[in-house]
Amino acid sequence: MSKEIERKFLVANLPDLSKAKKAVVRQGYLTAPDDSAELRLRQKNDAYFLTLKGVGGLVRMEREAEITAEQFDTFWPETEGRRVEKIRYTAQLQDGLVFELDVFAGDLAPLCLVEVEFTSQDQAARYVPPDWFGTDVTDDTRYKNKTMAINGVPD
Repeated sequence: MSKEIERKFLVANLPDLSKAKKAVVRQGYLTAPDDSAELRLRQKNDAYFLTLKGVGGLVRMEREAEITAEQFDTFWPETEGRRVEKIRYTAQLQDGLVFELDVFAGDLAPLCLVEVEFTSQDQAARYVPPDWFGTDVTDDTRYKNKTMAINGVPD
């Protein structure tokens, strides 16, 4: 089983993103808010993915497969009312870890979140974020993309 070990933070101050990779992302959820698993469609630039995620905060099961644009378009209408649009910036931190910074669009603007993935729970627990990171919202379910796609930006 594939595991995703990730911490998520609000962004206190935007860093210099001039050297970051930029991707336009739109994603929608096929599953309902109370379902035990999350099934997500994602378009990232010109690539399309179907992702299954389990419940959890720091550690979650995740399986992802690339799909065709036609397959994406077949299921996309079923995500109406459960969608997120954002610009994702990906770059390396000074400690060598990779961050993914999401600048949300639409109803979720101007929210910005940053995520860092780890190879172990111990590494995640010992992680000291840089100054530009804000509050750790890893275990705050209000900041899960699926929740925000339905309920909007948390108060």
